[in-house]
Amino acid sequence: MMRKCLIVLILSFIIVFEIISCAPKVKNGYSKERGFEGNISLSGAFALYPLAVVWSEDFKKIHPHVRFNISAGGAGKGIADVLTGMVDIGMVSRDLHEQEVKKGAVPIVVAKDAVICTINPGNPNYQAILKRGLSREELSDIFISRKFKTWKQIDPRFTADPINVYVRSDAAGAAETWAKFFGHKQEDLQGIGIFGDPGIAQAIKDDIHGIGFNNINYVYNLKTNKVFDRIDVVPLDLNKNGQIENEERFYHTLSELTEAVAAGRYPAPPSRELTFVTRHKTESLLLKEFISFVLQKQAQSQLLENGYVPLNETLIKEELNKL
Repeated sequence: MMRKCLIVLILSFIIVFEIISCAPKVKNGYSKERGFEGNISLSGAFALYPLAVVWSEDFKKIHPHVRFNISAGGAGKGIADVLTGMVDIGMVSRDLHEQEVKKGAVPIVVAKDAVICTINPGNPNYQAILKRGLSREELSDIFISRKFKTWKQIDPRFTADPINVYVRSDAAGAAETWAKFFGHKQEDLQGIGIFGDPGIAQAIKDDIHGIGFNNINYVYNLKTNKVFDRIDVVPLDLNKNGQIENEERFYHTLSELTEAVAAGRYPAPPSRELTFVTRHKTESLLLKEFISFVLQKQAQSQLLENGYVPLNETLIKEELNKL
């Protein structure tokens, strides 16, 4: 009986050894027999999440043996996850901090977009705000100093209703970028803390006196090219003359806004670069292939229709050289 078990054990070992020996050798996510294969994990910015999903689906059509795990949780989580090895790529929608670079964070720009100020169309001052706009200084007095607590304090023509300010509770690229517009950091933003881009958008939709900030994709409907119901954009009074003139009027459709971002008519910040961040320069052939893929002309051509701004050829070459 023992001899029979020993024979079975030896035969099992031989079969397993042959299977392993015959299996294609995968190095850094690539084998000659099967091409690119393996897992790619991404986490981070809500701004990049929809785009990463689109790119991953297109990449899998070319490389069916690749699997993706993508989660949104804010730029801060993306940085933390990639630097601790929890994910392969951190999706980041703000400038990297010096300490993050020292820890090995390597950013690769993959797209551009913008943070926009949002209100509810039910606001009693809605039509007046669209015509007048708000200047950077006025917005700073709403989001940073809290000098303005009612709409009437901004302009005597407005109602005396309260200004309910919503900010991000999580470490977020959108919040960091919005604060940078005023020369501050996210920690300086004052208001009711809400988690995530979808959370702030929903808070604005539910509060006619609310004001907040969102990434473009959580305000505009990609199918209609117009804003979603119960949320709209506060136009920036860039020349501070108390009215929105033709050159400042580019919020009616998603296409108009992305064109303004691309042309630099919408300021930076709050327009910004979106990055994939790796821990040190990646040696993975699979990761290099995916990042190269998102920088190619076909992938970049999808950006405008998805609410983002593509990179110019010069910047694309610079980012590809990082690989």
